[in-house]
Formats: sequence, C-alpha cells, structure tokens
Amino acid sequence: MNSVRIDKWLWAARFFKTRAMAARACELGRIFSNGIEAKPAREVRAGDELRIRNDSGEFQIEVLELSVMRGPASVAQKLYHESEASREARLKAAEEARAMREYAPAPVGRPTKRDRRRIIRFRGGA
Repeated sequence: MNSVRIDKWLWAARFFKTRAMAARACELGRIFSNGIEAKPAREVRAGDELRIRNDSGEFQIEVLELSVMRGPASVAQKLYHESEASREARLKAAEEARAMREYAPAPVGRPTKRDRRRIIRFRGGA
C-alpha cells in the first residue's frame, strides 16, 4: 500500500470518531497536508507532514505508517509522530482552558420554567 485517502487515515489514526467527521474537517479547512489545504480524497503517504485541528487542539504530525483499518489506540499512535512544539502548545492551551473554567463556573442546575421563558424571549421567540 503506497497511499491512503486522508479521511480514512485520520479515522484509522483516531483523530476523529467517524470517517464522515474526518471528511467534514477536511471540507472545513481544518486539515493541511504538506502546507496545502487537504480535501477528503487527498492521498497520504508515509513521510507527509499534517496539521490537524480538532476538538483536542492543533496537532502537527509526521505520518510514519499507513492504515485503512481502525484499531486500538496503542496501534493508532504508532501511525504518526507528533512534534515536541505541537505537544507543548496543546498542553499549554489545555492548561489555559482549565484556568479559565475557574473564573466562569458552570450553572448550578437546570433552568427553571421562568428562566426558560426568559431565554426563549431573549433569543427572539414568542
């Protein structure tokens, strides 16, 4: 196997839960292959540099192996190598997000009927 569709590889490497989500990320411009915005059908080869933005953060990785089958996480991690700069930036962003949560506490419970009516009115409802 010389190359694999990028959406299949992203799914097999466990960056996205489904192949459809990986394809959607490509369509939204969240995946770059060797500096070029990637479409879902773009071919990935060993040695390619990918930049991936998903819910977990932004990854800059090098493709080490190809796979079209989704396996356990331990196998998926062997498909790529993440750069140290990328790993540090993701950890720093996660730490900042954790710190911000302390200043904006979550609501105590569900909104009351009165609160829901106010929310609906605020959003322009009846």
